Amino acid sequence: MTRSAARDKLLRLQSVGIFAATPDTVLLELAETVEDVHLAAGEQLFAKGDLGTSMYVIVSGRVRIHIGDQTVVELNEGEIVGELAALDPEPRSASVSAIDPTTLYRIEQATLKALMADHPEIVQAVIQELAQLLRDTTAPYGYGLE
Repeated sequence: MTRSAARDKLLRLQSVGIFAATPDTVLLELAETVEDVHLAAGEQLFAKGDLGTSMYVIVSGRVRIHIGDQTVVELNEGEIVGELAALDPEPRSASVSAIDPTTLYRIEQATLKALMADHPEIVQAVIQELAQLLRDTTAPYGYGLE
């Protein structure tokens, strides 16, 4: 990977909430390990029930999380998807498909766990992200989880 490409990935990772407090040197190492994934509009990233061990950062485009034809939520650039499987490798709880042409960075479970072991700020950010996800998915049903 060229220095320019690594720097571009570093800048994109800095804009992701769970990595906001992570030192640049660590993000540069992460940038060198992430794999680019490109999806055409309508293409599926993974299906409900697939075994997953990685999470994804949306670099450009939009995806929808869905169960069958029912959209749960749409996610945009700078957001993450698949973080549950990266933390606990179980079958995916929903499918994810691109709405627009989309580029994502794949972060493998081993990489994320190593980062969290060395950087507690990432653990805190992941907990906050999961708490927000829980709030977002239960709010329409009137559950007060505050």
